Amino acid sequence: MSTDVVDGGRRRFLTTATSVVGAVGVAGMVWPFLASLKPSAKALALGAPVSAPIDKIEEGQQVTFVWRGGNIWVLNRSDVMVGSLSKVTDMLSDPKSEQDQQPKYCQNETRSIKPKYLVMQGKCTHLGCSPSFKPDSPAPEIDANWQGGYFCPCHGSKYDLAGRVFKGMPAPLNMPVPPHRYASDTLIVIGEDQEA
Repeated sequence: MSTDVVDGGRRRFLTTATSVVGAVGVAGMVWPFLASLKPSAKALALGAPVSAPIDKIEEGQQVTFVWRGGNIWVLNRSDVMVGSLSKVTDMLSDPKSEQDQQPKYCQNETRSIKPKYLVMQGKCTHLGCSPSFKPDSPAPEIDANWQGGYFCPCHGSKYDLAGRVFKGMPAPLNMPVPPHRYASDTLIVIGEDQEA
């Protein structure tokens, strides 16, 4: 038989000290994991709005900006280009842009806030290839009634100068229009909605 006396105070101290050290150790292991879930500065920047100065874009010229890791095209359309949009309406799959691929304020024939400037994601809706800008008309090698637009070299999808897809193409939808607004007459902010 043992004659040792159990020291209850010491036992509570050792149990508490062990629990505290264990909790600190677990917190030390969990903290880096939780910190890794926070988006990096680079990831935050990819989703941030992008300023697109348009004052130096010449009529008929298209310029590319990058937003969220993808190409955003800004096209300065001439009056002739804007006028060509109504000439192809009957040949388009979704001429009224009824699919949800643009903000409501761009759900019109030009798919834009101001008819002169088209702001659009530069990606084919079939498999994500980058269509070629083909503004010249006529272009019988693309289509007998070509009025200018975009031609995808991967599988032959065709879009008009508002990014609306022609009927019977591999691409099922119009090219998306991102949210954007005019900060001034010479600056578009891509990634922020136009106020109503």
